[in-house]
Amino acid sequence: MPRGVARDHDEKRAALRKGAAQYFAQMGYDRASMTGAAKTCGVSKALLYHYYASKEALLFDILEDHLAGLVDRAETARDEGITGLIREILAAYADADAEHKLQIDALATLPPEMQAPLIALQRELVSLMGEAVRARRGDLSADRLRAATMSVFGLLNWFYMWHRPGKGLSRDQYAELAAEFVLGGLAGLSAAD
Repeated sequence: MPRGVARDHDEKRAALRKGAAQYFAQMGYDRASMTGAAKTCGVSKALLYHYYASKEALLFDILEDHLAGLVDRAETARDEGITGLIREILAAYADADAEHKLQIDALATLPPEMQAPLIALQRELVSLMGEAVRARRGDLSADRLRAATMSVFGLLNWFYMWHRPGKGLSRDQYAELAAEFVLGGLAGLSAAD
């Protein structure tokens, strides 16, 4: 008879994802091991393998959870336009620096069949921002619209690299500054290529 799923199964998986994400981001995914991830998480390697069949499966779960959460939060802010999306995306990045670093640095190391659903989530997030940019500047060509949309992510995606909590602008203050910057920039763009 198969064993049932423990009541705290989801909480354990979440804790393993969080600990492993921090370890992978600190060590570099290519140099990290399941043994090191287990040690960082304070569990046995056997327990880690009980939840994840491989390092790739663990990375996939970390990234899928992170990206799905980003998309869900962006969906809730969709009607608030660019400012709401920027605020919500930066809020979702809080306490997720390791996951975000892995998204940027390690997603491409996964096999193509594991990358595909993650890339689909990234595209969904970009599409939501693209809709908001188009709502402000529907006159932009497709190429300029894409460049403007990706420029917004350029402002947001590297925040974790330079921001130090408790120093300078808060996350909320930066969200407001970034929104003002984007809206001002969009207003000043010419429609021509």
